[in-house]
Amino acid sequence: MAWLRERERQTVGLVAAASAALVLAGCGPGGSDDGGSGDREAKYKRVIEDPHPRPADVIEAAGAPTGVARADDGSLLLTYEAGNVEDDEGPAAMAWRIVGPDGRTVAEHAEHTDAEAVQAAFKGVRGGFVRVPQGEGAEGTYALDLHGKRQRVVIAETPLRTRPGDRLLAELEPTLVHRPATRAVAPPAGVPDGAVRLAVDERGTVWSLDQSLTEDPDRVVWQRDGRTLGSTTVPKPYTGGILAARAGTAALSLVLGEGEGVRGVLVTTDSAEHWQTVLAGGIPWRDLQRGPEALVLDLLADGRLLVGEEGGRYWLADDRTNSAFHELKTPARFTSFTVHGTTLYGIADATTATYDLVEGEGLWISRDGGREWRRFAQRG
Repeated sequence: MAWLRERERQTVGLVAAASAALVLAGCGPGGSDDGGSGDREAKYKRVIEDPHPRPADVIEAAGAPTGVARADDGSLLLTYEAGNVEDDEGPAAMAWRIVGPDGRTVAEHAEHTDAEAVQAAFKGVRGGFVRVPQGEGAEGTYALDLHGKRQRVVIAETPLRTRPGDRLLAELEPTLVHRPATRAVAPPAGVPDGAVRLAVDERGTVWSLDQSLTEDPDRVVWQRDGRTLGSTTVPKPYTGGILAARAGTAALSLVLGEGEGVRGVLVTTDSAEHWQTVLAGGIPWRDLQRGPEALVLDLLADGRLLVGEEGGRYWLADDRTNSAFHELKTPARFTSFTVHGTTLYGIADATTATYDLVEGEGLWISRDGGREWRRFAQRG
């Protein structure tokens, strides 16, 4: 029986060695102090210099998506950027991946680009996704169906009289809306000449911040089908900031003077019948230090308001009255935050391109108002 005991010892040793090898292989980027980080840097450089990179390689190099868009069926389009770490010029790579409602990859694409290129961004619409236009015009804008097939959009010269289903595609330079039924992209009709911020809700109502060149106070104007329905004055001493609108609710951030920052929100929860100014509500407005442009202001499909700032803290309204808020506990420091329906999407990433990953890097999803989060995991 001695030979049998010897065979058992050999088997145990082989299993232990194999297990150790699997553990080391599973460490991933940064798994060791030297080799892991060095290997990742070398692979990252190969990816951004490759004239025809593979989507999976770009996604692995990027580590976290730069944005997430959701179509009406629940499919997600994730965008990824691998920039030049050592310079603001030079080679780079981008990729997108469409993930079905079951979490499986439906389509993906990657391309070589340069570090100075504008990052790709998409908006989810009925039946797919539309790329947000780059530059000052709508040229180069295209659509992707739910299977990743590229489709042409119609760039209309005549402004669109907005209606239900239209989606704000680009807010600034130029302001454009997209109509899924006709695949048309055009400016919204009837918007005031002094409009500097816009939001379009699911009913097709266009909400705009009208900042005239006179000493008159800012106004919030709402319109539908090209017709003005009403307006309200922004309370002094504030000026208007960012707009959000959904589910009968519209909100405008209130900015106090030059360099003072955001100090509250102007909100309606009954389609502009009544407005309230929220200057407290549990949000320490003076703690928002990154300036009005870093503010995150969004609405859940049930009318609850989300307030925060990129790379900082976030608060969610207790209910759709939007008068009291509670701070969200997040599993990582989110560099960007997006709302689709009643689902929250937070992205943890480095603020500049880096070879290594930051703690908690990736896409995090909460379907219960931020009480529980799970990291997005690709199912293949």
